[in-house]
Amino acid sequence: MKHYAILIFLMLIVLGCTGNQDQNSKNDTEEITMLKEKIAKFVPTELKYDSSNLDEREKKVVEKLYHASRVMDEIFLDQAYSKNYQLREQLKSGGSEADKLKLQLFTMMFGPFDRLEHEAPFIDTLQKPLGANFYPEDMTKEEFEKWIKNNPGDEKAFTSEFTFIRRSGDKLVAIPFSQYYKDKLTEASKLLKEAAGFADNPSLKKYLNSRADAFLSNDYYQSDMDWMDLKDHKIEVVIGPYEVYEDRMFNYKASFESFLTLKDPVESEKLEVFKKYLRDMEMHLPIPDEHKNLNRGSESPLAVVNEIFSAGDTKSGIQTIAFNLPNDERVRKIKGSKKVMLKNVTQAKYDKLMIPIAEIVLESDQIQHVTFNSFFTHSLMHEMSHGIGPGFIKVDGGESEVRKELKETYATLEECKADILGMYNNIFMIEKGVFPKSFEKETYVTFLAGTFRSVRFGINEAHGGGNAIIYNYLIEKGAYEYNNKIQKVKVNFEKIGPALRELANLVLMIQAKGNYQGAKDLIAKYVVNSPSLETLRKKLEHLPVDIKPVYEIEQIYN
Repeated sequence: MKHYAILIFLMLIVLGCTGNQDQNSKNDTEEITMLKEKIAKFVPTELKYDSSNLDEREKKVVEKLYHASRVMDEIFLDQAYSKNYQLREQLKSGGSEADKLKLQLFTMMFGPFDRLEHEAPFIDTLQKPLGANFYPEDMTKEEFEKWIKNNPGDEKAFTSEFTFIRRSGDKLVAIPFSQYYKDKLTEASKLLKEAAGFADNPSLKKYLNSRADAFLSNDYYQSDMDWMDLKDHKIEVVIGPYEVYEDRMFNYKASFESFLTLKDPVESEKLEVFKKYLRDMEMHLPIPDEHKNLNRGSESPLAVVNEIFSAGDTKSGIQTIAFNLPNDERVRKIKGSKKVMLKNVTQAKYDKLMIPIAEIVLESDQIQHVTFNSFFTHSLMHEMSHGIGPGFIKVDGGESEVRKELKETYATLEECKADILGMYNNIFMIEKGVFPKSFEKETYVTFLAGTFRSVRFGINEAHGGGNAIIYNYLIEKGAYEYNNKIQKVKVNFEKIGPALRELANLVLMIQAKGNYQGAKDLIAKYVVNSPSLETLRKKLEHLPVDIKPVYEIEQIYN
């Protein structure tokens, strides 16, 4: 009897182990399926490197810039999350299928958090700090603000785009990027100097040398000025710390990135007509003249390029189709800003994302108004519109900037502004005779279809949040009409003009007054998954959300 009891006991152990193994196997299968579904949201898209118009020295410039850009990848990986280096090594050493898939997704997202799902972790139960790795993980907004209040002499360094905040005993201290990333930035600086040595174009040589110096000095002003002065160049590159989206605590800290592109001179020339209207666009803003930025520089270079590599912040998650830099208001006041359109990326997104989305969400009689020209031109006007409106402002009698006053709401409000004015200024160009009257419907309908491309990035992300504000506000005003019976949406061409002007005034005045509470209230009310927005988003779940660039240049220089 005793032996029989032992035998039963052993059998129960074996069955228990088998049950656990079955459960573990099921969990592994579910995890692998989940990871594959997340990766499948990005459709691989080859971006070619056509060097046929470059001479041998220019090809060497590109090679050096490619390697310098890879350094930006490494820096941003650390800026995004303090444990990223450690996690990457763990995934590389893992041999399971799940580990390989996690590493692939980790590389795309620059960390263990899904940028399409409100930074939800896909590895363990980690939680991404609001301030990424720019601040101590246990630091609160209140602690930061209290420190500045008690130590006003630290405000400039603490709110600088180019410093980390760290603890030193019981104190908070600001550490310049140039010091924190000394080794990596020294390497990047050396590569830029080498690229400058091969550059025969004087303006490109000057920019590369001054940006190399900026990596070591932490002062980017002169190199931003030099970038604005690039001319007669084939290689359009910008590299360094720029956008503040990753800092969701304050939108103060800039992330490192790089765009390595080749200029399309024919397409760039076509856009020159828009430059002369920049001041007119400022004058045309639907706000009182006292809030218009009429002293900002108006050089506003425009360029159409083909992207051959990107790195850092801009490569994480969703890919951008254009950029408007620099962000330094001192440079903008003197020279304006440069608008760069990524034509090959824009074309890929239009073909693979926009058309399928439009066919699902729009009422059938409006699909004809969705065109590549309007998609591309809105992107241009979006970037131009970043360069107009409030920048330096007065708050309580003192000088300030919109960015500093609006804190973590700034990026969402700024992207919202640029998209509103992208449409508003396209209609203005019709009034000026630059576009035909028929372009009005294309402008409004193409943007509506594009809204669902952007909100699929996640409405917690600045671009998606900005689009959610526009969509929900225009639905409320009857400028967009949702048909619940057929689950389609359309533009009301009679109502959209006045409603858009009203929304432009609302957002611009929040910026002009540095109205932080107003920005928070607007976001709380309109950055929501309203019923029609959620219904239409769900209908798109089987479509890819974005492209995943496959850079030909990596096969050449890796």
